[in-house]
Amino acid sequence: MKKTLPLLLLSASFLTTVHAQNDRFAYAITDVAKEGAGWNALRKIDLQTGAYSDVLLNGSNEQVVFDAVSKKQLSLQADARWGNLINTPFSTGVAAAAYDKKNNRLYFTPMFVDQLRYVDLKTMKVYYVADQAFSKSGNMHNDEGKIITRMVIAPDGYGYAISNDGNTFIRFSTGKKSKIEHLGALVDDPSNHGIPIHNRCSSFGGDMISDDNGKLYILTARNHVFTVDVESKVAKHAGSISGLPGNFTVNGAVVNADGSLLVSSAVDGNAYYVVNPKDWSAGTYNATAIYRASDLANSNYLSSRPENNEVMKTIPKAEDIYAKLISVYPNPVTENKITLQFSKVPQGDYTIELVDVLGRSVQQKRITINLEEQAQVIDINKSNTKGVYLVKVFDRDKQSVFTQKVMVQ
Repeated sequence: MKKTLPLLLLSASFLTTVHAQNDRFAYAITDVAKEGAGWNALRKIDLQTGAYSDVLLNGSNEQVVFDAVSKKQLSLQADARWGNLINTPFSTGVAAAAYDKKNNRLYFTPMFVDQLRYVDLKTMKVYYVADQAFSKSGNMHNDEGKIITRMVIAPDGYGYAISNDGNTFIRFSTGKKSKIEHLGALVDDPSNHGIPIHNRCSSFGGDMISDDNGKLYILTARNHVFTVDVESKVAKHAGSISGLPGNFTVNGAVVNADGSLLVSSAVDGNAYYVVNPKDWSAGTYNATAIYRASDLANSNYLSSRPENNEVMKTIPKAEDIYAKLISVYPNPVTENKITLQFSKVPQGDYTIELVDVLGRSVQQKRITINLEEQAQVIDINKSNTKGVYLVKVFDRDKQSVFTQKVMVQ
């Protein structure tokens, strides 16, 4: 496996304090053999002791699998290139997995198979989402950029997955019926000069974790860390990890019970490392035996709540007042037009303002809301530079009642 393929997202919050989590254990994708690199075995690791379970599932063995919708046994055909191997659960190796604690499932996708699959961890039966292509990227054998190596279940209950090159961003439901949505490509924050999210040398590989507000974190194979805003799809370079050996590629990462991060490598089997999310510094994790792992997964989130021993009341910001009553689409903006949908907003006069990343007002429009449901189309000046903008709405008293980040492409 190339170093750029399997790497896991590191999760952290630089301006906040981490809090205790719930999961003491994590699931690890390893080889059946300690020194192997097939990424075909599922194990469980105790985060406190470092002890591994025996193999819970040998994903390269042929076995009965089931359709995720009908729950009936699937009848599978051999592949011209891979033969019956393509039909085994982990088939071409797994570098992206996510633990769904609510349904006790481990979701995953094989690296060269465009299909979402999951293990029911109660029965150990394996289900394939056979009625929908996962990424719609077609043949991945000669294009590592298409491979899905980053996956997580976020606090909203949805799963999120991102390809190596950042051009495929996916959301999928985890309920009775899996619905797969293709959200488009990630876009770079203007501050990412020199380290774009799509760059193979710096930004391929990895996986994701989430904080408790739903922000996603990507740790790339070269140890660059990006945060991803789900709504705007903006990826912002946030730093890199220090203190790792030169040959250590971070292929798995989970949040520990104490809020630190445990990271594994698919290349270096000498040690795992614990990463402090406050400064991204790494120290050796003490364990009696180490399996190289292409991925780790549990349900812990990095906390974005400030540490405070007193119970504090949260006062909503002014711009959050109509957060659920106004929506903006499309996002990203591709044809110099956006639509604001107003739903049950109090009637009256309002001002819509477009603000650039430097806080400058670049466009304003006054409107009157006189209907319970009303849409307002805004033509964006073609002279506006591509990038991130804020769409703000002010009431007639000039109080901000809504703010939404958009990307103009």
